[in-house]
Amino acid sequence: MLPAVAIVGRPNVGKSTLFNQLTRSRDALVADFPGLTRDRRYGYAECDAKPFLVVDTGGLQDDTTELTRLAARQTELAIAETDTIVFVVDHRDGLTAADERIAASLRAANKPVTVAVNKSEGVSAEIAAAEFHSLGFGTPVSIAALHGRGIDSLAQTVLAQLPEAVAARPEPPSEDVPTVAIVGRPNVGKSTLINRLIGAERMVTSAEPGTTRDSVHVPCERAGEHYVLIDTAGIRRRARVSETVEKFSVVQSLKSIEEAGVVILLVDAQEGLTDQDLHLIGVALERGKALTVGVNKWDHLDSSQRRKIEGQIQRRLQFVSFARVSYISALHGSGIDGLLGAALAAYRAAGQAFSTPRLNEILATALAAHAPPMVAGRRLRLRYAHQGGRYPPVIVIHGGRADRISDHYRRYLTNAFRQALRLEGTPLRLEFRGTENPFAGRRNVLTRRQVKRRQRVVRHRR
Repeated sequence: MLPAVAIVGRPNVGKSTLFNQLTRSRDALVADFPGLTRDRRYGYAECDAKPFLVVDTGGLQDDTTELTRLAARQTELAIAETDTIVFVVDHRDGLTAADERIAASLRAANKPVTVAVNKSEGVSAEIAAAEFHSLGFGTPVSIAALHGRGIDSLAQTVLAQLPEAVAARPEPPSEDVPTVAIVGRPNVGKSTLINRLIGAERMVTSAEPGTTRDSVHVPCERAGEHYVLIDTAGIRRRARVSETVEKFSVVQSLKSIEEAGVVILLVDAQEGLTDQDLHLIGVALERGKALTVGVNKWDHLDSSQRRKIEGQIQRRLQFVSFARVSYISALHGSGIDGLLGAALAAYRAAGQAFSTPRLNEILATALAAHAPPMVAGRRLRLRYAHQGGRYPPVIVIHGGRADRISDHYRRYLTNAFRQALRLEGTPLRLEFRGTENPFAGRRNVLTRRQVKRRQRVVRHRR
């Protein structure tokens, strides 16, 4: 285990900006908007060749709304599991009563605390830190997180308070570890599903839509398999997205789809399959991502409602018939193992490697059962196939005029390969390449014998 540092403070003092500076990343969503961060976010940092973990937390504030209480609970968990604390304050606001209340709670934690005076650009370190000595946590460190000033000094101060790492820094996840992005509309239960899968209060969950604002990566192990879950913000129709923060959240969610190896689309069973759900499926397919569908809150429906939803899903998801549908209850845990198993199976299917003889055998069988259509009065001749890529699987088919294949025959071949290869949960792409004429574009150069023969023909005609 690596030593860990928790970053705490009031809202909008620059905690996420400091997190990005320490981890040298842009993982945390940053905006001039208080209360943006709600969930804990973990990242790796390094100072003087010594690695440690950094935990970003939500702002501690006096409001007693449900979301602020839940965010404060996440901060408490971060403080309890880390070795030292960086208490971020705002030089421009000065020492506030809220800062003093947070300091009192940190003293009760009985852990080393370093005060980081942020937004102190243009001011000497002594003047910026002067009034924060009264907090009683030693000499404050003056920083400007936005511009990266004072970050190294802060890291060295924190490093002196950390215990020695008992293990080397873990290697980054290999390509064989699937990354599972859980996407869907707001309030369909994405964070609840992740908490249930990992068996811990890892994500903030609430009945209020839009609780999650940032995409959070959560490493997980279940049933002996390792993978990374990505909790994403709910994606609404573009016309309904008005707040700037929500626009950033949607961009982060779409980026998570791009990064993922497999996508779980979570649907609210009480609302059924909406046009927005179909749009998100389309986005995943365009990116070539393996896909599975989870219908959440299934336990809230009676038998007649369930039959209605099953019929609707079967009818509207015909264009992704390869994706398995699981009916689950994230709150109670029913069906979640089947959903995760379908996602991992789809990921493995997307990464399969196929031999060229096997693909040619399938192609020959498909051609014998249903010959290609005529194009401009000539029969298409598809000669051979080979694999052109993985994630998703790509099969390249060569032949005369193969690039003029019709859409309906393309779909026929796609289904033939899918059934023969037993591909479930992943899109399959076929690429057709016509055979090039090696003499195309060349001048007609005649041999000496051909020239003499043509001359004799001309003389005879005369």
